[in-house]
Amino acid sequence: MPIAEDPDSPTPPSEQEPQQWRPPTEIRRGRFQRRAKPVDPWGNPARRTKRNWQTPVFVLLAVSVVLAGLNVDRLHSWYTANVGGTPDSGGAAGAPMSPKPITTQAPETAAPTAAPSTEAPDNPTVDHPWAGSPALDWPAGADAIALPPGQATGTFGADEVTAKLQMVKSYLVATNLDPKVVAGGTPQAALDMMDRTEHDDALAALAHPSADHDPTTWFSRFNPRTAVPASDVVKVQGHTSFESDGAHGLLVHTDYTYVYALVPGPEVYFPSSSPSPGSSAKAVGWLQQNGSTDVTREIVRREQDFRFADPARYDVDPAKLYLDKGQSSMGNTYCEVGDGWLEPMFPQTNAGGGDPNTPSGSPRDPYDHSQPLPNDDKCGTDSRS
Repeated sequence: MPIAEDPDSPTPPSEQEPQQWRPPTEIRRGRFQRRAKPVDPWGNPARRTKRNWQTPVFVLLAVSVVLAGLNVDRLHSWYTANVGGTPDSGGAAGAPMSPKPITTQAPETAAPTAAPSTEAPDNPTVDHPWAGSPALDWPAGADAIALPPGQATGTFGADEVTAKLQMVKSYLVATNLDPKVVAGGTPQAALDMMDRTEHDDALAALAHPSADHDPTTWFSRFNPRTAVPASDVVKVQGHTSFESDGAHGLLVHTDYTYVYALVPGPEVYFPSSSPSPGSSAKAVGWLQQNGSTDVTREIVRREQDFRFADPARYDVDPAKLYLDKGQSSMGNTYCEVGDGWLEPMFPQTNAGGGDPNTPSGSPRDPYDHSQPLPNDDKCGTDSRS
């Protein structure tokens, strides 16, 4: 039986009429201080001290504009000789002009429909590491990873999707573009982003690498004793996309090709005597010490999916990445090394031993990512590097 309400009883706070909102603190501002006008002791009105300077200035400006228009070439020559650059260069006086980088090819927004064209077979050098490669026109570094605009997808809003995409980009940079990691350092930033299972697997592979537990599955790292990056520049081309995972959340797909330019390290790698993982200190290539500037390139393509589950329905950490299916392919490298590093092939040092996993099959273009990666675990032959 319901209990009758007493009309005289006080209304609970939650049911009272809403009160008008008032700011908790009211800030009062004082008037601007004004100085008193000077007073003439003789009783005369205050004299005007401001002079009319606008008219002569405008006259001078008008004359300058007319003279400049009559002799534009001489004005340009004077500016170049005295300032040290073109008027839009922004350089200081006497400072040499630094050329601005020119991006000849923008980052991808979708999968290409064909392989990149073949360049002239120039030999790459330290000064020109991308000569004869499609990567010559590719963008470089983190700027090459262009993310699609976030929009509400699955169980996530637009802002949440944008944040997830940025997490993915940070992971790709930490695993493939960080100069310290590429030169052999520990990929701690990437490990910190992984979920517990993936973190433990990757950490175990780093500590005890083998052909079956290879850390290059996750990270692009070179043994500083056998291969040294010729520069911190890494050429990148690829794209990111995402889709709804229904009530589960969000799926993010990535497909990127990374191109590294390298010189030999102080030791020579042969497949018959794999060096153990060594220090992450950057070494100087012995061929450079002997006056050679030849470099080789390693082409790494990675297809990696990331799954983001709804933390309201699943026991997940929203600050961690959950890696879904993925695969990778390494071009111009020894197959199934198992020492924990990417070991590129140098023509100058490849005469003393062959690859125990002899490449087979038709030559494959490592720069072509218009087709999905073959899932056959074969050591293929590259058509170019």
